[in-house]
Amino acid sequence: MSETQQDTASCLRNELDWLSVVLDLRMHSYFEDRSFDVRSVPAPEHPPESQYGRLVTALELDIFDRVVLAMSLVPHVAPQLFDRFFIQNKSISRGFSEFGGADAPHHKGFFPTGETVCFVLAGRDISTRVSVQRIFSEAHPFKARNILWLQPAPVPDTFWSGKLSISEEWLSRLTTGEEWEPGYSTTFPAARLETSLGFDDLILNAKVMEEVRHMRTWMAHQEEIRSDPSLRKAFRRGYRALFYGPPGTGKTLTVSVLGKEHRRPVYRIDLSQLVSKYIGETEKNLSTVFRMAEHKDWILFFDEAESLFSKRTEVSDAKDRYANQETSYLLQRIEQFDGLVILATNLKPNIDRAFIRRFQSIVHFAMPDARERELIWRGQLAPFALGPDLDLRAIAADHEVSGGAITNAVQFAWLSARGRGSGHIQREDIVHGVVRELGKEGKTSKQ
Repeated sequence: MSETQQDTASCLRNELDWLSVVLDLRMHSYFEDRSFDVRSVPAPEHPPESQYGRLVTALELDIFDRVVLAMSLVPHVAPQLFDRFFIQNKSISRGFSEFGGADAPHHKGFFPTGETVCFVLAGRDISTRVSVQRIFSEAHPFKARNILWLQPAPVPDTFWSGKLSISEEWLSRLTTGEEWEPGYSTTFPAARLETSLGFDDLILNAKVMEEVRHMRTWMAHQEEIRSDPSLRKAFRRGYRALFYGPPGTGKTLTVSVLGKEHRRPVYRIDLSQLVSKYIGETEKNLSTVFRMAEHKDWILFFDEAESLFSKRTEVSDAKDRYANQETSYLLQRIEQFDGLVILATNLKPNIDRAFIRRFQSIVHFAMPDARERELIWRGQLAPFALGPDLDLRAIAADHEVSGGAITNAVQFAWLSARGRGSGHIQREDIVHGVVRELGKEGKTSKQ
């Protein structure tokens, strides 16, 4: 076990030992009908560099907050702590209503609900019980930062019937002590984009580079804009950009390089998993993605965005109405996001005009001209040995292809050369690669 893991385990053990004392005192005071204030039990101190210590300090968590946080961890790391809630009320031959609790399909232990939280923090004190609700408000850091929450209870259950849940991110951080990176899942249908290239490798026209530089400046000064009240008034919340143009013209690569330069993870959202045919599910999925991305400085990249950000239509039936609701919800949600959102599409006319008005940058990635193609060819072929007959200027002039197609053609050419036992890429290897790429698009070469 690493030193970080040992420190994390120590923090967790101390916090749960403290919670166990709180639970014992609450149970004794409740059944002996005497008062008990949870705040009278000092909480343990944790190393300031630990995940637990940083969280407690950064969010200024009080005793009530820390009890709730520890309770959310118990089912995952120490379920036996809640076994005390399984005692029966002999007068009615069932569990105590005030203990709350929820069933889980495969979890044999006691799963806390809002009712459990109220019992532990308030006992019989109604005024304290009422004050507990602020812990689960939208403004509280637990909800605002996607740390923990009460799952919505089905009607006609009460608000306090919701199960206490902690996010996968914070469960991982507080139990392993390591920074968390989401994996692809149904709740977060996104894959991280990475690249080995930098801005010097981008071959883009002057107008595109100007827009990209503008975005880089915003990213470099984002924290200044957030913290300065006058700048917050002058700037919109977050930054939204639309990249449009033919496939292979550098949209995805530019997003990846932006993230790499500013050390920000880029997540490409899988719209096939995000969009649902069931009413309300698309909005729910979108909400989950944006909630997970809040306060992270992630870049959210919606590729082929026309499938989700399409034009709203005249309402002729319920299907049109719900489709328009999805578009309106997304419009609202990206405006609330405090980070960078980039949409990419091959079909700009299909994007709703309401979205267009809200983009700070609209960037057209056109097909590269002959000069740009030559630069791309030279950059892509730089690591390889080339035959004497290979005139890259002529290749660039003769074949109108995208940067993505050039990359594929170079890979094909190297494999062709190796296949015949040669260490040099010849002109014929390149031409065959280009013809192959053009064939994918139903085009033919001039040669």
